[in-house]
Amino acid sequence: MKKKAVFIVAEQEFRDEEYQVPKDVLSQAGIEVVTASTTTEEAVGKLGLKVRPDLLVAEIKPDDYGAIVFVGGGGAAQYFADSAVHALARSFAEAGKVVAAICIAPVILARAGLLKGKRATVFPDGIPELEKAGAVYTAQSVERDGRIITGNGPEAAEAFGREIAAQFS
Repeated sequence: MKKKAVFIVAEQEFRDEEYQVPKDVLSQAGIEVVTASTTTEEAVGKLGLKVRPDLLVAEIKPDDYGAIVFVGGGGAAQYFADSAVHALARSFAEAGKVVAAICIAPVILARAGLLKGKRATVFPDGIPELEKAGAVYTAQSVERDGRIITGNGPEAAEAFGREIAAQFS
């Protein structure tokens, strides 16, 4: 598997530590992290972190990465009804790659149809969405079911990053 992961952030209001902490964990493990969004202009986190995405979400080629990671925070809602993003997540899953999401972002995976019958966790606001999609909500801080990894919020960021990195070894 390529030692490369793509992180998807919202244009605004992504959760800073849910981006930076897992990114640092992966980088320290020798995994290259590329950042994507719906703009290549500056994306701004809830706490003020500024990130310039490397590419557009529409330019992501699953063959180039071993994992796709959806960063949480309120801004992640911009992807809840994005059918192209849902198809992208499904293509990673179908290729046997890691599909990960933290905080409220597991709702993206739920709406993409990837969590049916899977153990998953999410920020409490997203529990109804996961259950509606047929997920088995576990309330764990980090949950892995096969190649799908979910985390429930900022406090889980480091463990979430370690779980993703472990899938590359």
